Order: sequence, then structure tokens, then C-alpha cells
Amino acid sequence: MLKQPAGVLAGVLLAFAQGGEAKPIAFANGTTVMAEYGAGTMEETQAFYAPYYWLSLGGGWLRTESDIDGRTREIRYLRANYLVQRWNLDDAQANVFAWGGLGSASGNTFRGNRLDRNVGLQVDYETRRIYAALMSDLHESSAYSQRIDTLQLGFAPYPHDYKDLATWFVLQARSYTGGLYRGVEWAALVRLFKGGAWVEAGVTGQGKPQLMMMFNF
Repeated sequence: MLKQPAGVLAGVLLAFAQGGEAKPIAFANGTTVMAEYGAGTMEETQAFYAPYYWLSLGGGWLRTESDIDGRTREIRYLRANYLVQRWNLDDAQANVFAWGGLGSASGNTFRGNRLDRNVGLQVDYETRRIYAALMSDLHESSAYSQRIDTLQLGFAPYPHDYKDLATWFVLQARSYTGGLYRGVEWAALVRLFKGGAWVEAGVTGQGKPQLMMMFNF
């Protein structure tokens, strides 16, 4: 059962958690804007408004390009994100998020637009110094099915407060289905976060740049 975060400790832990991992819901009555660029594989932008701490509504744009045969897909979607469960622990926090939505997709391997169905899940655990997060995001239609699974492990060399600059070193492993990529795509990233601004940059194992930005306001 969902429980409303209560007290100063819960609020502080939530602020810490926002510094380590991008989340589909930041805080009640808040807006989150995110953009990600992975050279040659995927680009995505999202914008969500959270009327409650456990729900956000919005949409996004996703473009994927196969590293195998050059097939492309472009998806515009509307989505709802839901906080399934949150655990406020001593000096740590864990979350489970789920989402679902519908959109319109086009691509160079099929004609016209197709109805896209999107579902996903994210599980994360974080302290002020370490975190682990696993995310799975599925898009499918009558013409394709593609899923992007992402595992991130992060380490902060020093503890931080929400108002201070947070630094994280992140190792990422990402798997693609739907003919987008063979094997696992590895990336080494540096993440900087202060207040409501969050920037992550690095390179993949193939030397391709990766960039992600998030703003909460």
C-alpha cells in the first residue's frame, strides 16, 4: 500500500534520491522535463506534470535507429507514471514505478502510422553514496516490438545535500530488442546534480557520446 512520505527525514531522503537517478515522478505539483541523446541508437524527450507525489501525466518523443540494419522508428506518446511502492529506510530510499501509455509511430520499414502501446517498470535503491536502478521500457505495435532494458550502478565520492553540487560516477548496461542492437551496450558516465538541474554525460564502449539532462521545477 502506498504511504505518504511523512516528516523531515522522508523529505530529505526524497531530495537525496532525486540527485542519483532520473525518476518519472519528482514531487507533487512539480514538472519534470527530460532529454536523452545516445549517438546512433536513441533520442528521447519527455515532459510530465505530477498532481500528486504518486502520479504524473505527460508525454514524450522517442526515435530509435538500429545499429544493425539502419531501421528507424519515431514514436510520439502520452503516458501516465505511477508510484507503486516507496520505502523510506534509515539513510536510504527504494522505489517501484510503473507506467503505461499510447502513441503514434512511424518508421522506414512500414507504411503510415501505427498505434503504439507503451508499458514500463523501474526499480531503484539509493543512499547518499550508492544506488542501483533497473528500468524496462517496452513499445510495440502491429509492425514492431522493441524493449530497452537499462541497469545503472552509481557511486558518489562524497555525501551531498540537495542544495549542493552532487557528483556521481555511473556504470550503465543497456540491452535492446527489436533488431536495434546486438549484445549489451556499456557506458561510463559522470552525473552532476544541483537543486532541480541534473546533467549526465559519458561515452559508450564503442566510443559514442551519451548525454541526458533533467530539470525539475
